[in-house]
Amino acid sequence: MESLYQYAWLIPFLPLLGAMFVGIGLISLNKATNNLRQIVAVFIVSIIGIAMVMSFGILWSQIHGHEVYTRTIEWAAAGDFHLTMGYTIDHLSALMLVIVTTVAFLVMIYTDGYMAHDAGYVRFYSYLSIFSSSMLGLVISPNLVQIYIFWELVGMCSYLLIGFWFDRQPAADACQKAFVTNRVGDFGLLLGMLGLYWATGSFEFGVMGDRLEYLVSSGSFSAFLATVFAILVFLGPVAKSAQFPLHVWLPDAMEGPTPISALIHAATMVAAGVFLIARMYPVFENVPLAMSTIAWTGAFTAFLGATIALTQNDIKKGLAYSTMSQLGYMVMAMGIGSYTAGLFHLMTHAYFKAMLFLCSGSVIHGMEDVVGHNPLLAQDMRLMGGLRKYMPITSGAFFVGTLAICGIPPFAGFWSKDEILGQAMTANPALWFIGWATAGLTAFYMFRMYFMTFEGEFRGNDAAIKQQLMTEAGLAFGPGAMDAKEGDSHGHSEYPHESPLTMALPLVVLAVPSIGIGLIGRPWENYFEEFINAPGEIVAEATNIAFDWNEFLVMAGLSVAIAVTGIIVALLMYRIKKIEPSAIAQKFPSLYRLSLNKWYIDDIYNDVFVVGCRRLARQIMEVDYRVVDGAVNLTGLVAVISGEGLKYFENGRAQFYALIVFAAVLGFVLLFSLS
Repeated sequence: MESLYQYAWLIPFLPLLGAMFVGIGLISLNKATNNLRQIVAVFIVSIIGIAMVMSFGILWSQIHGHEVYTRTIEWAAAGDFHLTMGYTIDHLSALMLVIVTTVAFLVMIYTDGYMAHDAGYVRFYSYLSIFSSSMLGLVISPNLVQIYIFWELVGMCSYLLIGFWFDRQPAADACQKAFVTNRVGDFGLLLGMLGLYWATGSFEFGVMGDRLEYLVSSGSFSAFLATVFAILVFLGPVAKSAQFPLHVWLPDAMEGPTPISALIHAATMVAAGVFLIARMYPVFENVPLAMSTIAWTGAFTAFLGATIALTQNDIKKGLAYSTMSQLGYMVMAMGIGSYTAGLFHLMTHAYFKAMLFLCSGSVIHGMEDVVGHNPLLAQDMRLMGGLRKYMPITSGAFFVGTLAICGIPPFAGFWSKDEILGQAMTANPALWFIGWATAGLTAFYMFRMYFMTFEGEFRGNDAAIKQQLMTEAGLAFGPGAMDAKEGDSHGHSEYPHESPLTMALPLVVLAVPSIGIGLIGRPWENYFEEFINAPGEIVAEATNIAFDWNEFLVMAGLSVAIAVTGIIVALLMYRIKKIEPSAIAQKFPSLYRLSLNKWYIDDIYNDVFVVGCRRLARQIMEVDYRVVDGAVNLTGLVAVISGEGLKYFENGRAQFYALIVFAAVLGFVLLFSLS
């Protein structure tokens, strides 16, 4: 078993090696490499499969008590400065390795069916492989500098994958938006980590936390500066995990192919932010104001994402705002000191959200047979309905994922979300209320999505709805209405069909943890808490603490009650149709528009930053043109004119030069005599 730890570096290296081989093939022998589609797929999937097996072996060893394993080498040294690089395997990294590799493995299998007819099939696999490698390298990093390196690699890969279909303008815009927004957070992270190094002299997580606590408590270091540095570091997770106010990139990231949407939202990019908060917990827990900032940011983000998801009609964007909301729960849990509950929800959410996104991809794949390769039509739930009859596996998996995210027992989401709400009630009842209300909204919008997509009559052949959607998008309806780059707007089948085995199998596999994995964290016998706990925290023996069934039943009852209420309202509005949604929208037009327009945050950012920066750039350009260029051009003009004038004085005749000297002397004499 010890040899497994010695070669644990292979877990991130193998996917990197696979991406490198495929990438070299695409650069040097592009046509031949693209013709080896299935061979490349098997190669990449096999490599991530090996990494997954190794990850499970490490997790099993950690569960059975293997001590923390760290292996480093000195990477740079200058005087007292020493920077090491390597890897560390502890309980947290072992858990994250399994989450990332299992989700990535299933997503790569699914990709074979989803991208089967895409010209960039091989390129997509190479991107997926390097993306997985970057995240795996991040979770085993032993210090903040190495995390930052892989952090930026994750951001680069997300740029490549969100903009995979770069010939489509929305995809090109979305990847730029994600990249720029994350640079804002990453700049804060860089400033924060440099500030913490200046204060503590270390990039090691535990050392930073201990030294900062000592310096602040002894009065040697300002508590205000410690708070500033901690919040700056938190800006990194704010961007990566799509927390307010840097959340705006996440819904636009749906322009990428659905497999990458599943990977981003379940196990890689957005999970990286929560993971970094967990790694930096020794620092954050000693800064109360930073912890409060984290908690309230998470709570507001959870509520914000849920309220926006209420009115979304694009199935992927609805799930994107759902991810944003669930990440808010995790961040709130970290902020209130509920370290275990936050990571527990990260694990359960990874599996059911990956399944939900892959289900949405299956639905889009089926809808494209009816409406053509047109994202505007294939992803809009108003054109769906009744798909349970045509896509039973997809509908069943989506139903399981919906129950899990709504927190219905015994599905996985119930146990993790209920634990967060229970801890929030103890820490701050106001935070509990926000989380509790958000749970009701979650149940409503998720069952709204389920009913609109899988129940009722199929609406995909309704020309009136298609015309309405095209009109809303500002396009004429009819043959040739869509740009050729957007794909054919007409399918070749009257009804959708179930996806192929490579797409359906991952859904079935992911349904298993979505149903049962939460049981390992049941509060009366919490195996997850015994394995994952905050650094330095000692887990009390179960025999010493009697489980309070009354408290559990009350809290769980409140959680289930609000979820059931949301489900009933969705049922009445979108299945039984006893309540007309349009009537509610007309009764509360301001609230409806607020949700539909995403609280106008994107519009504000566009006006302030995009339009504002362009205006500023134009003003700077005017200054550059009129002042800077003008001064340079004036200097050149003076030189030209003076040169042209003076050339007539250079005729080579000594008498003429003597005359000039005489005139100059006479001029000086007259000048001084008059003065």
